[in-house]
Amino acid sequence: MKRIVGFFAVFLFLLFFNTVYSQSLINGKIVDAETNEPLIGAAIVVEGTSQGVTSDIEGNFSFHPSSETGVLKFSFVGYQDFMLRFDAAKRSDLGVVELTPSTIGLTEVSVMASLGVARRTPVAISTITPQFIEEKMGTLEFPELLKSTPGVYATKGAGGFGDSKINMRGFQSPNVAVMVNGIPMNDMEWGGLYWSNWAGLSDVTSIMQTQRGLGASKVSAPSVGGSINIVTKSLDAKQGGSVSYSVGNDGYNKVVFTVSTGLNEKGWAMTLLGGKTWGEGYVQGADFEGYNYFVNIAKKINDNHQLSFTAFAAPQWHYQRNSNDGLSIVGWQQAKKYMKDDSPYKYNPTYGFGLNGERKSSSYNEYHKPQISLNHIWSIDETSNLSTAFYTSLGRGYGYSGQGTSDYSSAWYGSSNGTLNMAFRNDDGTFNYAKVYDINAASDHGSEMVMSKSKNHHNWFGLVSTYTTSLWDDFDLYGGVDFRYYQGIHTNEIVDLYGGDYYIDRNRRNVKVANNSAAGTLDFNNKKLSVGDVVYRDYDGFVMQEGAFGQIEYNKNKLSSFVAASVSNSSYWRYDRFYYDSDNSKSTTEHFLGYTVKGGANYNLNIYHNVFANVGYISRAPFYSGGVFLNSAVSNATNPNAVNEKIFSIEAGYGFKTRSFNANLNLYRTMWMDKTMTRSYDLKDGTRASINMEGVDALHQGIELEVVAKPLSWLDLTGMLSIGDWRWNSNATGYFYNDTGQPIANADGDVASDIGAADHASMTLNLKDVKVGGSAQTTGAVGARIKLSKDLRVGADYNLFYRNFADWSFSSNDLILNGEKTYESPWEIPGASLVDVFASYAFPIGSTRAILSGNVNNLLNQEYIADAYDGASHDWDTAYRVFYGFGRTYSIRLKINF
Repeated sequence: MKRIVGFFAVFLFLLFFNTVYSQSLINGKIVDAETNEPLIGAAIVVEGTSQGVTSDIEGNFSFHPSSETGVLKFSFVGYQDFMLRFDAAKRSDLGVVELTPSTIGLTEVSVMASLGVARRTPVAISTITPQFIEEKMGTLEFPELLKSTPGVYATKGAGGFGDSKINMRGFQSPNVAVMVNGIPMNDMEWGGLYWSNWAGLSDVTSIMQTQRGLGASKVSAPSVGGSINIVTKSLDAKQGGSVSYSVGNDGYNKVVFTVSTGLNEKGWAMTLLGGKTWGEGYVQGADFEGYNYFVNIAKKINDNHQLSFTAFAAPQWHYQRNSNDGLSIVGWQQAKKYMKDDSPYKYNPTYGFGLNGERKSSSYNEYHKPQISLNHIWSIDETSNLSTAFYTSLGRGYGYSGQGTSDYSSAWYGSSNGTLNMAFRNDDGTFNYAKVYDINAASDHGSEMVMSKSKNHHNWFGLVSTYTTSLWDDFDLYGGVDFRYYQGIHTNEIVDLYGGDYYIDRNRRNVKVANNSAAGTLDFNNKKLSVGDVVYRDYDGFVMQEGAFGQIEYNKNKLSSFVAASVSNSSYWRYDRFYYDSDNSKSTTEHFLGYTVKGGANYNLNIYHNVFANVGYISRAPFYSGGVFLNSAVSNATNPNAVNEKIFSIEAGYGFKTRSFNANLNLYRTMWMDKTMTRSYDLKDGTRASINMEGVDALHQGIELEVVAKPLSWLDLTGMLSIGDWRWNSNATGYFYNDTGQPIANADGDVASDIGAADHASMTLNLKDVKVGGSAQTTGAVGARIKLSKDLRVGADYNLFYRNFADWSFSSNDLILNGEKTYESPWEIPGASLVDVFASYAFPIGSTRAILSGNVNNLLNQEYIADAYDGASHDWDTAYRVFYGFGRTYSIRLKINF
């Protein structure tokens, strides 16, 4: 607390008593020479120095140069550099500075990241600049920066470090593509993303752009809900660096340094970043420690070739609440008495201690996922270029996974269906890990409960190459290939016997060898396991994808249009070392051919008005996990009825733009057909089985409005309104299979390997008009940014979200052999609104510049539910896995630029 008071004291001192040196002011505006669009985040640097600034959301810039005369260098990704001599004594207002797009279209990063251009690219686009990130970041996580973007719903999830999530237009993480410098980041097995692996990206982002819907990304396997394109610093990084230190609530600390050489006379440029973040965590017992590093070494070999090597990662460990630790109303009432004067919504059901007071947990995560890439751009001639990136990601890490005998298999959970597990609850509310020792000590057949590391390593290699050329004066052609190879290594390893001498794994008792009944039974009965031995699972998942894409663009006068297509082959197989003998360890290899066809056009009616539309159809391979392998953790059996998911999307938009006011309105309609929906359950003999639902369709449609206004030179206003109508659109039929992939034949659950479709056990799940859960379908935001002086800025944002329906999925309790289940729309979570504020003050320290900034999120300490899982009665009383959003949080940062 003393540090916080000290920072406020420094802030007030600098605000009221700092002497502002009288210097000449240089200002102007940067625009696209062809479209007259403002360029946001363009760099303006005094040549030969590290002094400079970036343009704001209107393309405007202003700063005090250290000398009266000199040369300004204007640069922006995808545009030719422009040099302009200035004499501040004679002319301080440079007026409008026009930058010309590169003759080859875009630089290698921009080509591969597929950045869109306002009033040209016919998709819904929102762009975030480094200045925006610096002002709004505070203690937020990267996805939360987009919470005021139309169609976006971002939350902190269970509340642990890096456990945030983001949905776009009602589509969850696996259907939101994230790319860094054009390289795909989504997991190859299940499609999602863990943001804790990329905690340092905000510090090295040159520009971030969201493209909602089909987008303009040039990849062979596109997204459904939208894409997030992040471009990091490279040759465009100016010489200099910075060091910053932040403090915040609940022991939050962050220190970061960056240094860039700029592009030297020999064509070399290097940017380095290092940082550390640590704290106690807002959630009880969610302390964390994370590091982040980034290195980019770029070489401009000559006018035709340049190389860029990039490596970045954010190794971290953090205690957490897992998805089962969300509570119901009853659970929160239980938590309230334990938290006393603190918020019950911080309660962590798995926080506790073992013997002699040592820290124990069943919810812990540790991971390191470096991303390394080598980019090469070849300017073949004045109209053609080839941009290629080879990349690799070698992920290593784990999360804790409690194991137990049949009587204690679920005892590790802090809660069950929203109520606390009281059998392992101390009087102060902490989880009683000491009792685990007592149970194991009393057992005469080894440990009843043990802790294992659920390791999820991966080796990922890829190549993306894009060729760009101008066919004629008004036509541009893009074509490329996208190759990916992925190996996921999944095993559970015992790390703590909790006082026992050994453990017998119930998962491998009398397991039959799949696909080879003659092999009989693998006998693991009574095999005594110790620390370091494998339990539950030990397998590798393999994904290989080969793809190609092409796009033709036509740009002339007021019309911009494109037609694009892609094709990809996805291959999946599995290698099991746990449940299968060596002759049956490898599964069959399943192949799925996918493709995309899309097109769109933008027409600028005049300098103020434009309209656009796009349409597309996607046939996308199902995901490895849950789609192709029904129970990928334990079985080589594949889904015999797995088919491609189909997506048809259409969108139209209108834009209005003046010097002081921008507005964009768009309508979309996305039909999702043959969505993968599978579940595993227990047969009457205790073995596992699965159901595959067929004909699962959904409809996502809505309207989005985004407004930016600058009524006064010192005032920026923003606004957003997004109204969605997202619902399931079909009644689906599901078919039952046992864990070897054989169909189940009758209502008693008997297995028959040779039965007709009429005898195949099935069920109907009626989903027509059931609301899609997990995202607020109505969101809005208004914001203001005030420049009180050239150095002092303050601002506030008001965000609201309503019609947020609880997430849901049909469970094993809903499964009825040869029956029918009608699902009702999930519980509508009460709406909420939040206020965030920020302030920043820039001042000189000798020859350097410093910025003191502060953020307060949820200023009014609003209590609200961010995420919940639907219960049996579809209401608040039965909802579980309920997570409240964070209350008031704050941070202060001092950053010194040099």
